[in-house]
Amino acid sequence: MEILAGTQRTLANDMMGRVARFRYRVFVEMLGWDLPCRDGLELDQFDREDTVYLVARKGEEVVGMARLLPTHRPYLLGEVFPQLMGSLPVPRDPEVWEISRFTAVDLEAGPVGGAARQFSSPVAVDLLRSVLKVAAEHGVQRLITVSPLGIERLLRRAGFLAHRAASPMVIDGHPIFACWIEVPQLQSH
Repeated sequence: MEILAGTQRTLANDMMGRVARFRYRVFVEMLGWDLPCRDGLELDQFDREDTVYLVARKGEEVVGMARLLPTHRPYLLGEVFPQLMGSLPVPRDPEVWEISRFTAVDLEAGPVGGAARQFSSPVAVDLLRSVLKVAAEHGVQRLITVSPLGIERLLRRAGFLAHRAASPMVIDGHPIFACWIEVPQLQSH
């Protein structure tokens, strides 16, 4: 497996199309999210020139991805789910980035057993380790994410420092919460 990191401009020409198709298959077809999509592609207003993507691939097949957005610009939690922060203000800090559209699913391997299996897979753990490394390289101190319940425990079990920003809420029938993930800082040599 190979993990690529970059922006729309720095990733290979066809990579964003592959990522958008993969996201459509995972989030719309598999998970049933009601997202506005065209032509089997899932992209939204947060897929911008400054967005950083991490793409896990096996050969030419995308098997995982994550999207990183600085919180001092518009981002998913801040624009769509600010209520998940409870009484706290949404982060607006260049040292805090959001991780969204995180998934690790080998669509060619057959059906998967939900979020628990997905987030505990070796691909998911390797992808998140890469996310933390790229975030640290950009000077990021913490990540914030909108996650389904249970992810916090799975992140901790895999050795990541994660905790709730506020109490979970049920939105569109799904219990979700804002989750902080601490970014280990790179060691100077």
